[in-house]
Amino acid sequence: ITSTVLQFEYRDRQINLLDTPGHQDFSEDTYRTLAAADNAVMLEDAAKGLEPQTRKLFEVCRMRQIPIFTFFNKLDRPSRTPLELLDEIEQELGLQTYAVNWPIGMGDYFKGVFDRRTQKIHLFERTEHGKKAAKDTAISLGDPRIEELLDKDLYYQLKEDLEVLEGVGPEFDLELIHQGKMTPVFFGSAMTNFGVQLFLDAFLEYALKPGERKSSAGSLKPSYPEFTGFVFKLQANMDPKHRDRVAFVRVCTGKFEKDMTVNHARTGKNVRLSRPQKLFAQDRDVVDIAYPGDVIGLNNPGVFAIGDTIYTGQKVEYEGIPCFSPELFAYLRNPNPSKFKQFHKGVSELREEGAVQIMYSADEAKRDPILAAVGQLQFEVVQFRLLNEYNVETHIEMLPYSVARWVLGGWEALEKVGRLFNSVTVKDNWGRPVLLFKNEWNLQQVQSDHPDLKLSAIAPLGSSL
Repeated sequence: ITSTVLQFEYRDRQINLLDTPGHQDFSEDTYRTLAAADNAVMLEDAAKGLEPQTRKLFEVCRMRQIPIFTFFNKLDRPSRTPLELLDEIEQELGLQTYAVNWPIGMGDYFKGVFDRRTQKIHLFERTEHGKKAAKDTAISLGDPRIEELLDKDLYYQLKEDLEVLEGVGPEFDLELIHQGKMTPVFFGSAMTNFGVQLFLDAFLEYALKPGERKSSAGSLKPSYPEFTGFVFKLQANMDPKHRDRVAFVRVCTGKFEKDMTVNHARTGKNVRLSRPQKLFAQDRDVVDIAYPGDVIGLNNPGVFAIGDTIYTGQKVEYEGIPCFSPELFAYLRNPNPSKFKQFHKGVSELREEGAVQIMYSADEAKRDPILAAVGQLQFEVVQFRLLNEYNVETHIEMLPYSVARWVLGGWEALEKVGRLFNSVTVKDNWGRPVLLFKNEWNLQQVQSDHPDLKLSAIAPLGSSL
């Protein structure tokens, strides 16, 4: 339901993997995680192709100019043709594709992939589903054994596909990949581990290493000697027995050391970073040292908020993490007045953690918080956690809106245009005006009637919980 942080070593490199939820469990947490990433991997089902949430994530990657690597999964099951899948990415996302490897057959006839980097065929040997990694046998394209190992039709199809790729496909361009304008594409079967090693080998070669980031002190390179980092995720009650709160920090520059004292940019206070953790699933290890690109977990007794910068030396503040336009809205009702304190505390802490955006009606008589989310599951999670962690039962009352826009220029700009039709005005957690519309058509109507009213799908930076 929330993003998971994993760290593993591969070929003498440390990879920090920020694993985001699948399509049904999509939430704003997924967006925020991309703020800490240097590269993104789109894991797509080869039978389904692009899904709605993939398109949303792609827009965030494009905005941040993050390189995108694409892995089409489940080739050992019935799937769409690889050319069709590439065409969909190019047509729908406007992103050039370069197939680093190419599948030989699909479904029951899936026999392996051809790696264009090494000019070798990697043969897939079917195993019992998920029991062990599929055996990978590599042979050169001109090897006479190919005709024994591959069905003649599949071999000819492969040669034909490669001719098409070489003839009409774009040339490999690492600069375009680093600009987020071209995606290297891989095919395989993650459940059997087939194609994963080929992907990781290429990823290490092509991926952007930790780079410079914009800050109030200009662009800072990882080699900047002072320690800096920012909070991109908060998670409360990861261990229900201890009611803990963990802040996930991406290290940007310098060296992090256990028990160091840092400055907290937003409050100006000094904070001692004791018991820093490295997380792998449910396991936690104490971190003694961390470097740029690493992600560490810090115990958070209500000190940190999403987007906060911590630093040593001269004051540095990184750009905040934006709130994205929610698409689902609902009143959160507390039917039990005696639980008001617990309700208020729970809503406040879940808001700080970023579990959901909280808005309020501009009508002062309506005091109930409005939950604003990008996925239905966020509502269910909020209700579940309020019940389990704060012992508060709640009701959800859905609202008929699907589009939100922040008013640039604030309440003054809104007052100038007078009454607006087909929209409702609410305020976000910082009291800024937000317009809710039932659909895109209503939004376009307001923009057409009031061209001077500037609206944004992303919350103004500054406060971005």
